[in-house]
Amino acid sequence: MTQSLGYGLIGTGFMGKCHALAYRSATAVFGDVAAPRMEILCDTPEEKAGRFATQFGFQRATSDWRAVIDDPAVDIVSITTPNGMHKEMALAALAAGKHVHLEKPMALTLQDAREMAEAAARAPGRTMVGYNYLHNPAIAHARKLIEEGAIGRPIHFRGLVDEDYQADPDLPWTWRARRADAGLGALGDLGCHLVSLAVLLLGPVASVIAEMQTVHETRKLADSDERRPVENEDVASALLTFESGVNGLFSCSRSAWGRKSRIGLEIHGTKGMITYEQERMNELRLYRNDGTGATQGFTTILTGPAHPPYGEFVPAPGHQLGFNDLKVIEVRSFLKAIADGTLTFPSFADAFHYEAVIHAIAQAAESGARVRPEAA
Repeated sequence: MTQSLGYGLIGTGFMGKCHALAYRSATAVFGDVAAPRMEILCDTPEEKAGRFATQFGFQRATSDWRAVIDDPAVDIVSITTPNGMHKEMALAALAAGKHVHLEKPMALTLQDAREMAEAAARAPGRTMVGYNYLHNPAIAHARKLIEEGAIGRPIHFRGLVDEDYQADPDLPWTWRARRADAGLGALGDLGCHLVSLAVLLLGPVASVIAEMQTVHETRKLADSDERRPVENEDVASALLTFESGVNGLFSCSRSAWGRKSRIGLEIHGTKGMITYEQERMNELRLYRNDGTGATQGFTTILTGPAHPPYGEFVPAPGHQLGFNDLKVIEVRSFLKAIADGTLTFPSFADAFHYEAVIHAIAQAAESGARVRPEAA
């Protein structure tokens, strides 16, 4: 086993905790990567940083994010802060020679994401962007089925991602409604996940036609009756054309009542189809056009040890993996790639295409024209 690497975390919200748990668990689950040294955690105020450092098992705490990057004991930096802070922190960490594990989206603008991808290409450190749905064994099996021709030649894609965290019109205005702080809305929060899965299964996107909608155009501040504008989209829809020639439908919404973490996928082929629902993330449904009409139907594939790396977590089907387990798989792949000197996935270069697609959707919606995503 390779030498242990020092680990620093910036941000202790939902994804910060998810990262901390994953870096502490990867060695115990897989056994083929060295356990990172939990060196230093950053958040504000200092008291909060100290409290979470103790809870997450870090040796030290700070309220200065540059102290994490400048620390010679730190080799890997996780950045799980609000979107507007990503670029400055990631560029500083890359310049300091660190490996960077960044939560999505990469940046507020596509130009910022391009600068980050270009910096990563020059830097000695490796990069990983937190698209942990890509690491689901069910998704890996779907890709294997497509590559093996189980559904014939892919001909059509349908995908949607919905949540209801902005469905209530009485929710107060937050930084997520402001372009300068959040960038895109539903596209940046949710749509990029759907794009990442579509690209993994069917390859790069060549062009898009799109529409966007802001459902709740203003929201009240939490502590007053003042209303502020919502500057980004609640809903986006698009027609996709993949470089392979496959066409598809794309939809994302943060105002879909009843949906908590829905990512629905359908891949239609000349001999069958595959369907997947994130809210039932341990299942895959496969239809093959064989047999007689009396026997044809969907097969539900329940993930288990036959779908690696499920078996590293639990030895029996039906016990099921969760969201945090996918982050453990992601972290293990990052640590292993660093140790073996192999490519990471998804790197800043991979994630740039996902962000180029969501920004192309936004541009197409604003212009009414077909738009090609910018190349790296």
